[in-house]
Amino acid sequence: MSRVIRAALFQTAWTGDKESMIQVHEQAARDAAAQGAQVLCFQELFYGPYFCQVQDKAFYEYAEQIPNGPIVKRFQALAKELGIVLILPMYEEEQPGVLYNTAAVIDADGSYLGKYRKHHIPQVAGFWEKFYFRPGNSGWPIFETAVGKIGVYICYDRHFPEGWRALGLAGAEIVFNPSATSRGLSAYLWQLEQPAAAVANEYFVGAINRVGVEELGDNDFYGTTYFVDPEAQFVGEVASDKETELVVRDLDLAKLREVRDRWQFYRDRRPDAYEPLTAP
Repeated sequence: MSRVIRAALFQTAWTGDKESMIQVHEQAARDAAAQGAQVLCFQELFYGPYFCQVQDKAFYEYAEQIPNGPIVKRFQALAKELGIVLILPMYEEEQPGVLYNTAAVIDADGSYLGKYRKHHIPQVAGFWEKFYFRPGNSGWPIFETAVGKIGVYICYDRHFPEGWRALGLAGAEIVFNPSATSRGLSAYLWQLEQPAAAVANEYFVGAINRVGVEELGDNDFYGTTYFVDPEAQFVGEVASDKETELVVRDLDLAKLREVRDRWQFYRDRRPDAYEPLTAP
């Protein structure tokens, strides 16, 4: 039996200031809801530039508490007004000097469901993330939302199969991967890794990437946001590689049972044989 939800992703360029960036995302939520979307995920660190192109402690000011900071409260009210689930990738301050790359999840009634903290933190040219973030320490939670069971992975996480599998084992139906990734570095992987993860773990993946070149560096963020199903098929067209775009697609979650019954990957796992893989 069909079980269709309408889901949305939003890619955009840095506007130049925090408040206008927030307003752009508020309008995107309204536009998505007007198109019937029931869930929407924004891009990594959505209300700012991708400041990890430089190492500057001034950008610590972008961090705020989750869920008690003003941005979460603002979007809780919007989610309740629109009746839409929102995934908010943010800069989190747990306490002064303890900072994380985090996604807050808001249900369609405006309630705060919890957060995911990015586990894998890169430290390479143009992606100086260890300067800004501690590694995530909250596991791979599943959020029971109005549209189903949602998981979150964040950007660099996608290169590591373990978290993808943990989310599948926990029952994820859709995993969102908000990102800020640049053309010269990772474009050849973007339409390979996440479809492969969707197939291996048998769920839908929503992959979001920002667009444009920002004033902090020469990273060329290439968009091409998309949804992919558990057979590695793109759901509709892949988004532009240069322009702001709201991607709204219908996902039939009944397909998950069909694919899992066909392949039985979860039945045929051998966790008894995998212990050496976790050795440091």
